[in-house]
Amino acid sequence: MTARTAPPRVLTVAGSDSGGGAGIQADLKTMLALGTHGMSVLTAVTAQNSLGVQGAWELPVEAVRAQYRSVVDDIGVQAVKTGMLASAELVETVAELLAGTDAPTVIDPVGVSKHGDSLLAASALDSVRTKLLPVATVATPNLDEVTQITGVRVESEDGLRRAAAALLEFGPRWALIKGGHLEGDAVDLLTDGAEEYWLRAPRHDNRHTHGTGCTLASAIAAGLAKGLTVPDAVRAAKEYVTGAIAAGFALGGGIGPVDHGWRFRS
Repeated sequence: MTARTAPPRVLTVAGSDSGGGAGIQADLKTMLALGTHGMSVLTAVTAQNSLGVQGAWELPVEAVRAQYRSVVDDIGVQAVKTGMLASAELVETVAELLAGTDAPTVIDPVGVSKHGDSLLAASALDSVRTKLLPVATVATPNLDEVTQITGVRVESEDGLRRAAAALLEFGPRWALIKGGHLEGDAVDLLTDGAEEYWLRAPRHDNRHTHGTGCTLASAIAAGLAKGLTVPDAVRAAKEYVTGAIAAGFALGGGIGPVDHGWRFRS
């Protein structure tokens, strides 16, 4: 029997969510659901459940670098996605590793959890701006993260353009500004400063949305690993996440996760 060809390979560099709804766990589930082989570099361990983050422990920089080199030097990657990088030292280390890797990168500049817990040290923000965003193929901040990084506050759809322009100043090739916190339809703006794509989806009346940001960024990375253009990868990812939100389920006493396997169950 001949060996099968490996599926496209995607690497996530992020923190662990012990509750399984976000972080590395969400990334790997998304990558599998979208037909790619997910691999991981763990940056932090969190004690986390549906109610919030009870504790977080960062991994040493040398552990992060060793994991990354192990995967990239032997197996190779066709896309990389980053999530929780809590300190300036970690942000700078990962940015340096990404700069030396010939693969598209999706940067999810994780600043605050769904429960409002801070996941990024204030001292790391400058490193995100000057080191991490310049190596991004696509950066995917939500509105709170946009404000954290650029100072731009978005109150309505009109502000998404201003936010994207401010983010692009820091050097990512594409900015995807997620307008999920606005009223009305869930609208996101994807732009490289020249082309502009408005992505709309109906807003689902479901509070179980833990892991949406991680899931979206991982879905985009999976699309890029499969050879899609950025606009096509983002469009496909938005469709996948919209379905996952609609199928989100209660877990524990707080905010439940989106359903990464919704297509298998529908």
